[in-house]
Amino acid sequence: MYIDRVEALRYMGYRGQSMDANVEKLLDECIDEVMLVSKTSFLYDIFDMESKEEGLHLIGTTLLLRGKDIKAHLSGAEKCAVMAVTLGLEVDRRIDFYSRTELAKALVFNACAAAAVESLCDTVQGKIEAEARSMGLEITSRYSPGYGDFPIDIQKELSKVLKTYERLGLSVNESSIMIPRKSVTAFIGMKREKCRKENNKCKSCKYSDCVFRKEVDNNGKII
Repeated sequence: MYIDRVEALRYMGYRGQSMDANVEKLLDECIDEVMLVSKTSFLYDIFDMESKEEGLHLIGTTLLLRGKDIKAHLSGAEKCAVMAVTLGLEVDRRIDFYSRTELAKALVFNACAAAAVESLCDTVQGKIEAEARSMGLEITSRYSPGYGDFPIDIQKELSKVLKTYERLGLSVNESSIMIPRKSVTAFIGMKREKCRKENNKCKSCKYSDCVFRKEVDNNGKII
């Protein structure tokens, strides 16, 4: 895992503006601190799938994936990898502490943690891709509960199926919020044909007004 400065700046709301030295210094400090206190852990399991009228069923589990968007995302997939990652509770504690004592640092620290968990997801996705290729399969990009019309309330059942608390210390509350908060779950399809994986994951998201949305410059570079 590493923290991409550009990604952290995006979560801070920067879009190519100049930064003063104090912000630069605070960003560097927060990157170092997030890396120091994170207790990263992850898991993933791979399931066969079957299509039912109500949604996609992961065989051997109680998980039924409802929604047109997740169905389209996993269309043609033979298997589905389900992943969960977390940075651990200390990151949450630091964010809460700085929110009470040093708001500017809380905002920067939170942005760095968001970039860190995204990096951890990329690492786990790479492991899933390697395993898929060993089976002669290619992978889709990852898709998380809450994207599009994929209900976020699947999180609690997903946590039970993956045993995330026992394996990672990751739980889900009654509002479908994961604890630790800097955690992610996602679904990745495995299929025979080559998959087109979008570098800019924001392009497939319907929330066009999102303040964290990645933009692309005239040269096709994500900014």
